[in-house]
Amino acid sequence: MCGIAGIVHLRGESIANLSSDLAVMNRLLRHRGPDGSGLWTDSRATVGLSHNRLSIIDLESGAQPMERSSGVVITYNGEIYNYRELRDELGADGFRTHSDTEVILAAYERWGEDCLTRLRGMFAFALWDPSKKRLFCARDRFGIKPFYYAIRDDVFYFASEPKALLPFLPAVETDTDALKDYLTFQFTLGAKTLFAGVSKLEAGHLLTLSGGAVRERRYWDIHYDLDWDHTDAHFERRTRELIEDSVRLHLRSDVPVGAYLSGGLDSSIVAALGRRFMGRDDFLGFNGRFTQYEGYDESAYAREVARAHEFQVLDVDITARDFEDSIRRVIYHLDYPVAGPGAFPQYHVSRLAAGHRKVVLGGQGGDEIFGGYARYLIGYFEQCIKAAIEGTMHTGNFIVTYESIIPNLASLKNYKPLLKEFFRDGLFDDLEHRYFRLVDRSPEWDGEVDRAALGDYSPFEAFRGIFLNPNVQKESYFDRMTHFDFKTLLPALLHVEDRMSMAHGLESRVPLLDHLLVEKVATAPSNVKFKNGELKRLLKRSCSDLLPASVAERKDKMGFPVPLTEWMKGDLKGFVTDVFQTGQRRGRPFFDYDAILRSIEKEAPFGRKVWGLLSLELWQQEFHDQAHNFKSERTRPVEAIS
Repeated sequence: MCGIAGIVHLRGESIANLSSDLAVMNRLLRHRGPDGSGLWTDSRATVGLSHNRLSIIDLESGAQPMERSSGVVITYNGEIYNYRELRDELGADGFRTHSDTEVILAAYERWGEDCLTRLRGMFAFALWDPSKKRLFCARDRFGIKPFYYAIRDDVFYFASEPKALLPFLPAVETDTDALKDYLTFQFTLGAKTLFAGVSKLEAGHLLTLSGGAVRERRYWDIHYDLDWDHTDAHFERRTRELIEDSVRLHLRSDVPVGAYLSGGLDSSIVAALGRRFMGRDDFLGFNGRFTQYEGYDESAYAREVARAHEFQVLDVDITARDFEDSIRRVIYHLDYPVAGPGAFPQYHVSRLAAGHRKVVLGGQGGDEIFGGYARYLIGYFEQCIKAAIEGTMHTGNFIVTYESIIPNLASLKNYKPLLKEFFRDGLFDDLEHRYFRLVDRSPEWDGEVDRAALGDYSPFEAFRGIFLNPNVQKESYFDRMTHFDFKTLLPALLHVEDRMSMAHGLESRVPLLDHLLVEKVATAPSNVKFKNGELKRLLKRSCSDLLPASVAERKDKMGFPVPLTEWMKGDLKGFVTDVFQTGQRRGRPFFDYDAILRSIEKEAPFGRKVWGLLSLELWQQEFHDQAHNFKSERTRPVEAIS
């Protein structure tokens, strides 16, 4: 895992201070790759690539940027898990290293842009082809690895993190359309970012730069082409086979591997299989816990999984003092405010893991692939009631009846406030309006935000375009819900996964996000994945033998809950008040800080409003208020890079 960056002149002209500017970018990304750094420029200083390396595979000869004899050169971040098989297919005699990096170069030389369809893994890379005078960039299918870019004065800049682009922007400013997205979803849609002038290459997309033009296109997408010809048993068997195959591949490493272990279904399955296939007694799990308040310590479930599979799990106790001491650093590494405070404990669990391992496996993706969020049950429950009233329950393609869904409603025990808000108005409206209501957080803002001042852009219309995507058959409400989250929430969660691990020089791998597995599950009809309203039904049935009953049957899992509301009304009240008062003194547009300060006492348990505003204010303090420091990076002396 690494940090990449580069600079290319759109019209092929020489770039003043190219090497020193690349060194600035490397310095801002050094945490991503503490094991080495390098840069490459062409002879005319029209293009340059840089790299910070975290050594995982081919420790001795995998340094970057890497150049082949053809002159093609790459800077790359990620892991290609099938690199050995591709190397054999390409002919091993032509290789100078044993790295997956050189495999990408050779695959490009053989297949061009189509090489992307053969790569199985997580990646973001930029490849310069001197024969075509073309930059070829790509990001993996799911957006596990990041890629950001900006264009300024005919120069194209790219980097693994936006902070490395800020020294080259005229100012650090907020993109108001992206801010409306954030206030609605707590993440942004499409290529937008909260930094004006900075875009992200979307998941499953490639980008080329040649002849002065920048072009992007999608090279992979998920299609819900339902397979009605196979039985439940077929999908369960195939899902298990594909998960096992993916975990085996994700264990490929020249350093020891551990696993995040939250006590939930996804991480437990991944850790159990990781332990089984590694066959090592030193396999480690890592868990974070809050012991101050009841209901926030899930480490007992993690220990049950570890006992069942005979490996050790290490815990870190996380406190309000830890929040106060580290949250600014967390926001700095995130580059943006994010959906939910789970990034904060993830930062501390990653720090714990980095003290023992360089690679960890995680369970990210299970909720979006297999359907694990309680809101899917809420949305479908409403449709069951509607169909029962209208007498259409048993005519059409309903996969869940109101009778069968009742036993699974216990999963909604902790979601009463959401239920109350959801059913308050709009009952039985169109499906897209109902699901938007489930994910829309903007009604929470009660005077704290002047939304009218943010312009005419409509997050709902952007949402609607994704929710009604023709990739999903129109009769499948369940698939439409999971598809929207797969395309939007999942990349936001992977953003957290990447940043919180890389903050500590740790590589996080996510075996459930293997495209062969995802494509297969997408073909399973909803009555296989969501029969009787059972969340993650297919995953549970595929892997039930790996889980203690207490984990397999639990209905109270809530992601990574943080006692933030309790802290803000107690130990952290002074800290949170000071943060908002700082924003108040600086007179930021769009926000009423008096209303924000009043909202702290009104926040409900597990509420997200104050967290959303707090992380937004801290982001402005760490980046907007420090814009001069990012700008001055270009005038600081830089170390020589070999």
